Amino acid sequence: MQPIYKRVLLKLSGEALAGDQRFGLNHEVIAPVVEQIVQLHHLGVQVGLVIGGGNFWRGRQGTNMDRTTADHMGMLATVMNSLAMMDAIEQKGVPVRVQTALDMVSLAEPFILRKALRHFEMGRIVIFACGTGNPYCSTDTAAALRACEIDADILLMAKNVDGIYDSDPKTNPFAKKYETLRYADIINQGLKVIDFTAATMCMENNVPTLAFGLNEENSIVRAVCGEQLGTLIKV
Repeated sequence: MQPIYKRVLLKLSGEALAGDQRFGLNHEVIAPVVEQIVQLHHLGVQVGLVIGGGNFWRGRQGTNMDRTTADHMGMLATVMNSLAMMDAIEQKGVPVRVQTALDMVSLAEPFILRKALRHFEMGRIVIFACGTGNPYCSTDTAAALRACEIDADILLMAKNVDGIYDSDPKTNPFAKKYETLRYADIINQGLKVIDFTAATMCMENNVPTLAFGLNEENSIVRAVCGEQLGTLIKV
């Protein structure tokens, strides 16, 4: 298998990393993800990662917590996931750097675009933590922002479902899966697989997005090598 993309931004949801246990980190889920990231590295692909924090923190659901405080707690959850992923990848002998949007110099580098690009040139994987560093922004938006900043060839959205459907496939057995969509369709039809801010950012900067199922065998490598799976979103 040969990759068709040189530089990719992979977005992983925190919930996906929890697997069936729904909280924390499920190493049976993480192990094959790490193997695929390492495989991409050996194929010469430059990999950036953004990981959500939903396996540790689900915002202010069911509480009256201040939104800004809740979002800051979510950013801390992304750091925990990023450090865990860094450790797992480094155990495979692949160099990794974590960059945070909020200063945590005892744990990771601050996000500096030029340093991130240099890490890619030096063969390192870069994990971007803390979202955008701002409340009221999702990690989807953070992934779109970093994909635009690093000039990624594609944004890979690894989800719990194998693509985008016209209705919820969990409740509608006749739901239709889209093979391709335009960003304008996402926005106009209110499809919620990627938030509108992220969709608009990718549309304006001509960055395609592939939404696909994380649980499909070797799906990350297959996606980077151009196999048709999931739903491809373009301008």
